[in-house]
Amino acid sequence: MVMEMEKDYERIHKMLESLIEGVPHKIANLANASALLYQELPDLNWAGFYLMEDGKLVLGPFQGKPACIEIPLGKGVCGTAAARDEAVLVKNVHEFPGHIACDGASNSEIVVPIHAQGAVIGVLDIDSPLIGRFSEGDRKGLEAFVKILERMWK
Repeated sequence: MVMEMEKDYERIHKMLESLIEGVPHKIANLANASALLYQELPDLNWAGFYLMEDGKLVLGPFQGKPACIEIPLGKGVCGTAAARDEAVLVKNVHEFPGHIACDGASNSEIVVPIHAQGAVIGVLDIDSPLIGRFSEGDRKGLEAFVKILERMWK
């Protein structure tokens, strides 16, 4: 199972590289990246990005139901991941202190910070209706996915 997941992420990483290679439009690339994840990863109900603006996270390109527009640093899973500058994997969001419920159907979540020039500039946020949907393998695969996106800011 782990080996299959690694192969899936390798394939998804190659697909992302081919989508954004030579494309200078960051927002369009993030839109395609969210669509790619939403299409390729099973059991998701939201996949997208929040970008830093004036000291808070602001909704960026995504796939799924309408979402919260602004998230303060340190609040919810997204704000916590950005403030800590580390990926946060939550098996059951209902047990996460201060969880922000943009979609009541979300039960698990993973958030990975995005960096440019050594600073957090946003996060990749993925939600699932399944409790325990995300694993350490997902964390590693999504951190590598974000590393590919970070090349756009170099």
